[in-house]
Amino acid sequence: MDCREEGKNFQRLVDIYEKIRRECPWDKEQTNKSIKNNLIEEAYELLEAIEKDDDKEMIEELGDVLLQVVFHSQIKKDEGKFDINDVINHLIDKLIYRHPHVFGEKETKDVESVLKQWDKLKEKEKKRESILDGIPKRMPALQRAQKVQNKAAKVGFDWKDINQILNKVEEEIKELKEAKTKEEIKHEFGDILIALVNLGRHLSIDAEEALHEATDRMVSRFQYIEKKAKEQGKKLEDMSLEEMDKYWEEAKSIELNNKLRENR
Repeated sequence: MDCREEGKNFQRLVDIYEKIRRECPWDKEQTNKSIKNNLIEEAYELLEAIEKDDDKEMIEELGDVLLQVVFHSQIKKDEGKFDINDVINHLIDKLIYRHPHVFGEKETKDVESVLKQWDKLKEKEKKRESILDGIPKRMPALQRAQKVQNKAAKVGFDWKDINQILNKVEEEIKELKEAKTKEEIKHEFGDILIALVNLGRHLSIDAEEALHEATDRMVSRFQYIEKKAKEQGKKLEDMSLEEMDKYWEEAKSIELNNKLRENR
C-alpha cells in the first residue's frame, strides 16, 4: 500500500490542528485531562457505526478518534514532552517487535501460537509483576471482569465443568438472599455478576455484548409501549402495569416473528 498521499494528508491534518490549538481560545485552554472523556465518547460512537455497518458514519467517527490522538499529542508537544512523531515511532517499533513471525525469522503457523507469543513478548516488554497488570481499571466493568478471568484461565485458574459455574451462580444468589446490610447486599450482587460473566465465558458469550443487546431489546420494547400509549392519547403514568406488560409481551412477539422471517 502506497501511503505517500496519506502521509501528505496526515501532515496537513497535524498542521491544521496545530494552528487551531494556537489560535482557538477553547482549544488553547484544554489539557489531556480536560478532554480525556472525549476519547471514550468518540470510541463508543465509532463502535455504534461499526455495529450498524455504516461506512459513511465510520469515516466520520474514525476521523473523530484520529483527532483525539492528534489533539492529545499536540498538547504534549506544546508542553515540550513529546509529539505525534514519538507516538507513531513507538507504535512502529512495538508492532515490529511483537510480530517476529512477520518481520523476523521466527515461524508461527497458527493464531493460538501468535497470541501466546504476543502475550509473552508483551509481558517481557512491560516487565509486569502480575499477569493481571495492564488491564485498565477504567474499562467497562463486564469487559474488565471477562478479561481478568481470561488471563487467570490461561494459567489454569478456571472451572473445568460448566455445571460447577451454574452451582456457583446459585450459591451466590443464596448468599445475596441471606445478606443483611446494604454493603453485604452490594458485595454479593457483585459476586453474582462475576459468576455470570464466568458462565458467559464458558458459553463463548461476551458478557458486555450480551447485556448491550438485552438493553437494546428493553429500549425497543419500552418504546413500543410509549407508541401504544400515544396512539390511545394516554400518558405512561396513567397506564396500569398490566396494560404496559400486555404491550411489552406484544413487542416480544413482534421481535420473534421478525426474527423468524429473517431466518427463512
